[in-house]
Amino acid sequence: MRALAGGVNLGSGPSTQFWSCSVLNHLQKKLTSSLDPIGWGPAVASVAGRAVKNPRAVAEATTDYAHRLANIPAAATRVWSARDPQAPVAPDPKDRRFSDAAWKENPAYFSLLQSYLATREYVEDLADAGAGDPVQDGKARQFANLMFDALAPSNFLINPGVLVRALDTGGASLFRGAKYAVEDVVHRKGLPLKVDREAFTLGENMAATPGTVVFRNDLIEVIQYAPQTGEVHEIPILAAPPWINKYYILDLAPQRSLIEWAVQHNRTVFAISYRNPDESMHEITMDDYYRQGVSAALDVVEEITGSSRIEVLSICLGGAMAAMTAARMGKLGDERISAFTMLNTLLDYSEVGELALLTDPATLDRVEFRMSRQGFLSGNEMAGSFDMIRARDLIFNYWVSRWMKGEKPAAFDILAWNEDSTRMPAKMHSHYLRSLYGRNELARGVYELDGEVLDLSDITCDTYVVGAINDHIVPWTSSYKATGLLGGSVRYVLTSGGHVAGAVNPPSPKAWFDAVGTPDADELPKLPEDPKAWAEKTTRTTGSWWEDWTAWSAKRAGDLVAPPAMGSAQHPPLCDAPGTYVFE
Repeated sequence: MRALAGGVNLGSGPSTQFWSCSVLNHLQKKLTSSLDPIGWGPAVASVAGRAVKNPRAVAEATTDYAHRLANIPAAATRVWSARDPQAPVAPDPKDRRFSDAAWKENPAYFSLLQSYLATREYVEDLADAGAGDPVQDGKARQFANLMFDALAPSNFLINPGVLVRALDTGGASLFRGAKYAVEDVVHRKGLPLKVDREAFTLGENMAATPGTVVFRNDLIEVIQYAPQTGEVHEIPILAAPPWINKYYILDLAPQRSLIEWAVQHNRTVFAISYRNPDESMHEITMDDYYRQGVSAALDVVEEITGSSRIEVLSICLGGAMAAMTAARMGKLGDERISAFTMLNTLLDYSEVGELALLTDPATLDRVEFRMSRQGFLSGNEMAGSFDMIRARDLIFNYWVSRWMKGEKPAAFDILAWNEDSTRMPAKMHSHYLRSLYGRNELARGVYELDGEVLDLSDITCDTYVVGAINDHIVPWTSSYKATGLLGGSVRYVLTSGGHVAGAVNPPSPKAWFDAVGTPDADELPKLPEDPKAWAEKTTRTTGSWWEDWTAWSAKRAGDLVAPPAMGSAQHPPLCDAPGTYVFE
C-alpha cells in the first residue's frame, strides 16, 4: 500500500482495504478495457483450461494434424506433375485471398497454403476439445480467427499477386504501398484507409435529395424533402434512422437513395437527422431519444402536413425506437402511425448472432468503464470492434491492396457512409445494451419507455418488415421474430445483401427478394412462427424489395393530393438539407 500511496502509511483498517480493492479494481478495469475490450484473453484461457482436461480429444486433434502435415509433400509432388493433388485440407473456393493460380499450381505456394490451413484446422479442433461455455468458446474462436487472418500467407510480400503487381509497375507499387502504410500509421493508428472519402460531398453526391430543415432541437433536425411529382399521397412518411452512423444511409446517393425513391413515387417524406453526441450528452437517456426524437418529429410532420396519419419508415436501432414509440402510442390510444416499415431491425434480442459476443455482462462492464471516462462511446471504438470481428474483409483485405499493392482506395458510397461514424451517449447506450441485448426486455413485454411499460402487440397498424440474407448484425431469422410480436398484419420480405446493402437495394438485375403473396393484397396471409417454415412457402422475385414496398405502402397511403407547403408558420424553413447536425 505504501507504494500506491506515495510512501504515506495508510494503515490496514477496513476503509484502507476497501480503498486498496477499489484502486486495484480500477487499474484492472483500465488495463482490460484498453488492451482487451472484448475479453479474448480470459476466453482463450478458459477454453485452453478445459482442453487440458480433455487429453483424449487433444491427442486425436494432434494426430490428425500430424497426418495432414505428413500428406502435404506427396500432394505437392502431384501438383508438380499436374495431377489432382488431393489436398489434405480443401481450401474454401469462396476465399478470394487464395484465388491466384500460384496457390494451386506452384508446389511451394501450395505447400505453404496447406500448412497454414492444416494449422488453422488444428486450432479449431483444439477449441472443440475445450468447448464448454458458448460465450467463452465464441470469443476464443473469434480471437483465433483474428490471429489466423493476420498471419495468412496472403498478407505478406510473398503473395503472388503482390509480386506480379510489383513486376508490372517496376517496383512502384511497393514504394506507394510503403508510403500509404506510413500515412496510415501516423494518421489512422495503423488501420489502412478503406475508401476515398474525398470523392463524396454531403449535399452534392451524398445525402443529396433536395429538402429543407424545418425543425431543430438539442437532439434532432427534421428535414422535409421537396416534392418531385405534381401530386402526392395524402399520408406522409417519416424516416427514422439509427443514431449509430449518420441518417443518410436512407439518402445515400442519387439513384441509391430510398428517400429519393419514395419522393419520386408520389410521397411526402420527412427524415430525422440526429446530433452527434459529445460529453455534454452523457446523461441523455432512451426517454430523451423518444421525447426529443421520434415523438417530436411526429408532431412536426403532423403540424406541417395537417395529416393525422403518418407512415414511419425505420432501420436498425431507429426501427427499435420507432417500434417503442408505436407501442407506447398504441397503448395510449394515439393512432397517428398508420403504417410501419422496419429494415434490418431487432425487436427480440434472444438470438443476436455475433453481437452476442460483444454484449455479454463482462464485456458490457468494460464498455461502461470506457464510457464513464469520457461520457460517450466513440465511433472509432465502436467501428474498431466490428472491424476486428470481420478483420479478413475490413482490415487485412486493405492491408494487402493498399500497403502492398499500392492501390488507391475505391470511391464506394457505403464505405464512405460507414466511415462517417458517430458517438453514443454513455447513459443511453449502457441502458440500451443492458435492457435489450442483456435482458431482452422489449420482447418480454417489460421494457419501460417514458413511464409506460411497452407491449409490442399494441402496434396494430400494418407493418412491413425487411431482413437481409447476409446480415451479420441483425440475423434475418431474428428480425423475423417481429412477426410474432406485433399486433397488426405483417408482410415479411427477405432480400439479397447484408445489413447495409440489403437496405441500399435499388432495382438491379442482381437484386432479389423472397416473400409470401403479393404486397397489394386486400388481406395479407398469416405468417408461421418458424422462419424456416415461412421460407418454404416463399416465392423468389428478381428485382428490388423497394418496388414491392412501394406497392404495399401506396395501398395504405391515401388519395393523391397537392403537395404540402415546405414548412409552416410554426416550423419555418431553417436551412437547406442535409442540415447542420450531419456535419458534426
